[in-house]
Amino acid sequence: MSQMLNTGVRWTTQDVELLPENEGTRYEIVDGELFMTRASHFKHQQTCGRIFRQLDVWSESTGLGEAVINPGVLFSESDNVIPDVVWATKETLALTLDEAGHLTGAPDLVVEVLSESKSDERRDKEAKLKLYSSRGVKKYWIADWRSRKLEVYRREQNQLKLLETLFSSDIIISPLLPGFSCTVNQFFPV
Repeated sequence: MSQMLNTGVRWTTQDVELLPENEGTRYEIVDGELFMTRASHFKHQQTCGRIFRQLDVWSESTGLGEAVINPGVLFSESDNVIPDVVWATKETLALTLDEAGHLTGAPDLVVEVLSESKSDERRDKEAKLKLYSSRGVKKYWIADWRSRKLEVYRREQNQLKLLETLFSSDIIISPLLPGFSCTVNQFFPV
């Protein structure tokens, strides 16, 4: 569950560093707007873990890149987000991973798992889609554990566009992830 703190102020990473630490709360900035997110639903977290596990097992077997849960992605002072899961090639990581352990550029794949609220859904399907599109993300997956579906966006003509919507029994494959294959159902808890 998140809320946008719309005060007419353009927030930056430095502003967020001054906010008090609250256990279970994370702050994201998209185009200067501050979003505060509390701990997610148990099944939301399970979905993140399952998607990570599939990507991680494939990554270990191929050696092509790394998957991670909840990384900091600092595109700029006014665009600072914490996606649910990302995957990046070793080359991308070499170019974008800073000494503090944050990505400073686009991972190759970003995955967001929808939360309960409509404002969270709007943020993932509109604000973050626009941000990831403008920053060069190649693939964007939006996972919905309630309806057990996966929206797959692919970069076309410098923009992320909806390629397909996959359901439980569908198989997810991607040229970005050569040899990766699993049913969408494997991403979702029972």
